[in-house]
Amino acid sequence: MAVLKTFKKERLRVRVFDGRASMGDCAGQEAAEYLRALLKEKDEINVMFAAAPSQNETLAALCAAEGIEWDKVNAFHMDEYVGLDPAHPAGFRNFLRRAIFDRLPFRSVNLMDANAADLHAAVGAYDALLRAHPLDACLLGVGENGHIAFNDPPVADFCDPAMAKVVELEDRCRMQQVHDGCFERLEQVPAYAITATIPAMMGAKRLFCSVPSETKAEAVKNMLCGEVSAACPASVLRTHPAAELYLDADAAKYIL
Repeated sequence: MAVLKTFKKERLRVRVFDGRASMGDCAGQEAAEYLRALLKEKDEINVMFAAAPSQNETLAALCAAEGIEWDKVNAFHMDEYVGLDPAHPAGFRNFLRRAIFDRLPFRSVNLMDANAADLHAAVGAYDALLRAHPLDACLLGVGENGHIAFNDPPVADFCDPAMAKVVELEDRCRMQQVHDGCFERLEQVPAYAITATIPAMMGAKRLFCSVPSETKAEAVKNMLCGEVSAACPASVLRTHPAAELYLDADAAKYIL
């Protein structure tokens, strides 16, 4: 595991690794270490997971970690497309089932219902669920437009009163799903989604943010070198008291 660079930007600890494998291995192992320590103190904990190919290595390392009492962990997912066929492989619920939810014996797995007949009620129910289960940890990524979850710049609100909401997705965000191989064409990517809000994620006691690949390099530069602003929602991580950013060399090419 080769670390090429380590530094802090305000409160955010940043590490650059020589590749995706070493980045994800470190992120997954450190998240596992935190969960093990926390479970020695608490009877149950709450963890939110992002669903994206950028998280593959981190989630694989976390699944392989030993000594975690998963039957004491309540799992939450971060965002979901509105109206997508529930069986569609690109659905974030399905991604997380494949990557982690079906692989470990969680105490509970709490999924957003983005196909509900009453979407407003479904969002309200998830909002209430998050308020009743304050997050102990959040594993997240950063989008090509600097989003975290589906908080794209036009809808990102650092002081959002909600914990979950319906948002319209930027075309650049939707094109990322094509770049990631989740859809063949922009027209296939849903235009709306439910997302956990920025305050919902920032309320977690620890943040583990994994960001690989050259397609994220501009977002990483804006996140770390620009102002803390909703113009780059991920920049808010610089204000969190216990956040870690894991980058591979490709994602970090503008800051090395």
